[in-house]
Amino acid sequence: MTVAAARTTAVPGTRQAVLAIAALSLGAVGIGVSEFVTMGLLPEIADGVRVDIPTAGHLVSAYAFGVVVGAPVIAATAATLPRKGLLLTLLGAFLVGTVLTVAAPGYGTLLAARFVAGLPHGAYFGVASLVAASLVAPQHKGRAVSSVMLGLSVATLAGVPAATWLGQHLGWRTAFVAVLGLAGATVVAVLAAVPRTPGNPAATVRSELGALRRPQVWLTLGVAVVGFGGFFALYTYIAPLTTDVAGLDAGFVPLVLLAFGVGGVLGTVLGGKLADVALFGSLVWAMAATGVLLGAVYWGSRSPVSLVALAFCITVVTSVLVVTLQLRLMEVARDAELLGAALNHSALNAANGVGAILGGAVVAAGWGYRSTAVVGVVLALLGLGVLAVSAQLRRAELRAR
Repeated sequence: MTVAAARTTAVPGTRQAVLAIAALSLGAVGIGVSEFVTMGLLPEIADGVRVDIPTAGHLVSAYAFGVVVGAPVIAATAATLPRKGLLLTLLGAFLVGTVLTVAAPGYGTLLAARFVAGLPHGAYFGVASLVAASLVAPQHKGRAVSSVMLGLSVATLAGVPAATWLGQHLGWRTAFVAVLGLAGATVVAVLAAVPRTPGNPAATVRSELGALRRPQVWLTLGVAVVGFGGFFALYTYIAPLTTDVAGLDAGFVPLVLLAFGVGGVLGTVLGGKLADVALFGSLVWAMAATGVLLGAVYWGSRSPVSLVALAFCITVVTSVLVVTLQLRLMEVARDAELLGAALNHSALNAANGVGAILGGAVVAAGWGYRSTAVVGVVLALLGLGVLAVSAQLRRAELRAR
């Protein structure tokens, strides 16, 4: 039996497909809360481990670099494995990293725990995206993948604000205890709802890594790293931006995070539909809109109303960007489908790490929390430059066919 035939026989009925994608999306909720709640609780974590806020921001980078390392390594070595079993293994590794986070006695051990928790992140989303895409007709692949990504938006909409509130009132470690609950529920849901799906028996480490010989893969990764880094330069420091610049009480931080979440849900749904219509064009306009909106934050962040409105709008366009980057990498990676699907999250978390570091650098230099938006504009412009090169190469490839 061919791999394609095996996948066809593995596709369940519509109801089971919906339940399976919902289970995969639940995992995205838990992982998203784990990744983003650190930003909302940055002042509390800094106080808890006795470091300043810019130093605590390196915890965001540690998680991100865990994703950067874990995604390509796991994807390249595990492409032949049955995907349901691989999903469960990755969730188990995520549980271990989260337990270490809760138990970490100080800053150094917490830094290491966040790195470990990040290792399975990219591979989970890569495998989950491939499984979701296999459950629907080809013309609906964008919407299936965006449904998995919707878990990240639900995390920012409900999970992160709720976990931030919990951490502010009961201690930051309780937020990660809640993450443990979400991860455990996902294990049960995947066991119950996700069908057995084979890996790619023809895959080898060499064939998967062969995707890295394609210029378009590197250009798309470059767009994700520099273009999306601007968002994280701002988002990492959203708590002090809300309190120190907009002048709001710390209790309003979950409200600002809620605006990010609402925008994320809308943008993820929109991104799936746009990707099915015009993938590359949607990627370009989302990158341009990101730069414009980040620039607006520099001037509008002093007003609580405009800060909330901009938080919503930025997350709409950046969520479109996440979905389109995911599908673009799956497209240009060709046969190395697991690596391509996983590399998006590796690149986005490299952006997370780079953005957090650059944002911390301008804050530590005394330029203020608003300066993180300027960093974002510069990185978005670099992302558009990389897209221009990619578009030129794309046109040359189409002419050559």
